[in-house]
Amino acid sequence: MSPETRNNNDRFADLNASLDGECSSDRQQCGMYATDASVYQIMPKAVVHPKNTDDIATAIQFASENAMPLLARGAGTSQNGQTVNDAIVIDNSRYFNQLLELDVDRARCKVEPGMVLDTLNKQLKPHGLWFPVDVSTASRAGARRC
Repeated sequence: MSPETRNNNDRFADLNASLDGECSSDRQQCGMYATDASVYQIMPKAVVHPKNTDDIATAIQFASENAMPLLARGAGTSQNGQTVNDAIVIDNSRYFNQLLELDVDRARCKVEPGMVLDTLNKQLKPHGLWFPVDVSTASRAGARRC
């Protein structure tokens, strides 16, 4: 292991210790985030699973202080490589995946950034609503604009 890699691993261990969520820079965890539905493969520096907004702020500050790019990732269903990069990946799908507000009368809702489209539509169905995007990746695609 190179001195730079060892130094980064120590820094990411410090980041992990400062989070309520998790940060991992191990090869196996990062490898799962090196691809999306595109042809691109780029190994991230680390992956952060924030549990709260403080974790997100901490990851942003860490990236800034260490001059590292940061990439917010949804479900990784991009077909053009937007969800892979040599960066710290923030994956909101583990903890930020809830329906926050639902206004049935106005057919509007507010979701967290990790909400998956199929999950959202299952919660809307009892109200006679459906988010009208029919994509083949709906079981993984983020429901960002509701």
